[in-house]
Amino acid sequence: MDITLPAANGDRVSYRLVGKPVEPIEGARFSRIAYAAAHVVADPIAMTDPWSRPAVDWDRTMAFRHHLWRLGFRIAEAMDTSQRGMGFDWPSAKELIRRSIAEAKTVPGADLASGAGTDHLAPAAAKTLDDVIGAYEQQFAFIEGGGGKAIMMASRALAAVAKGPDDYARVYDRMLSQASGKVILHWLGDMFDPALKGYWGSNDFDTALDTVVAIIERHAGKVEGIKISLLDAEKEVFLRNRLPDGVVMFTGDDFNYPELIAGDGRRHSHALLGIFDAIAPVANAALAKLAEGDKAGYDALMAPTVPLSRKIFEAPTEYYKAGIVFMAWLNGHQDHFTMVGGMQSARGICHYADVFRLSDQAGLLADPDLAIARMKTLLAVAGV
Repeated sequence: MDITLPAANGDRVSYRLVGKPVEPIEGARFSRIAYAAAHVVADPIAMTDPWSRPAVDWDRTMAFRHHLWRLGFRIAEAMDTSQRGMGFDWPSAKELIRRSIAEAKTVPGADLASGAGTDHLAPAAAKTLDDVIGAYEQQFAFIEGGGGKAIMMASRALAAVAKGPDDYARVYDRMLSQASGKVILHWLGDMFDPALKGYWGSNDFDTALDTVVAIIERHAGKVEGIKISLLDAEKEVFLRNRLPDGVVMFTGDDFNYPELIAGDGRRHSHALLGIFDAIAPVANAALAKLAEGDKAGYDALMAPTVPLSRKIFEAPTEYYKAGIVFMAWLNGHQDHFTMVGGMQSARGICHYADVFRLSDQAGLLADPDLAIARMKTLLAVAGV
């Protein structure tokens, strides 16, 4: 099967599909905890004001979560993959969390954790640390009050108000001491959100590391784990090696996840990844191989997904959501390529052509005929 794709130099290049779709293993057992941060499916008909009023196709959004659960993944709900802070507001997130918690109860063994942030508080409106604490408390109360587990997301408002590490410690100490259950922390780098530059009160990694480790040590009984998203494997390993017993490292490194999940023979990372939304069938098969002790089989499956992930998460990294939703459309999980906030426009047609090629090479086009047909419609709209 062939398709003509655009190249960055303006040429048109014929591409012949070479990938064989990887078959996932339903009921597979993993030796790692694997959270997939899931996207939301927009409703293009209901979306009359796409830049400021999100409209969601709830049926398709929930169906995608069932897809992930069937493949053995836990779900990290209402995180940045669902466009929190980039078109998807807190009222919409509340409805997503409410529906997802209810849906999880219908699936034996389903696991769900939901993002608690401060995004209903505009950073400019936050004047004090108490304002930030109050915003966190509101979202924690909603999630935990509904029977959910909270992921304490990084806060733009806290980054704007905090004067140094002690201010971060005050906010995190307060929230962790009063949380009703165990919490997952999230260290999100400024490549994902420029407003988070200097998080933990310092631009120096070692200083920030000391701050977050001290917080975790004080509340080790309340912290399930921490997800670190700095796209730097060495920094993740530094943090991983300093975590107290019983606290899990969740890789959020969409560039280096295979090696971090496999581990170094002493320690390994578990996963809480946006890319798992897009590569779920292959990640499922690879994690099953790892659980069987077949490291070579794991590597063979995971390795081709890395160039794809690096393309989807290339700078400006915060627009990675477009590639995630593009792949869901190519693979038939939704009938359109429309995103909340119109974010499909954040990447160009050559980027999508590259994602198409790399998806094929990683065995991630479940129905190549459908994928080609849909890619051709996108190319036609772009004048290719």
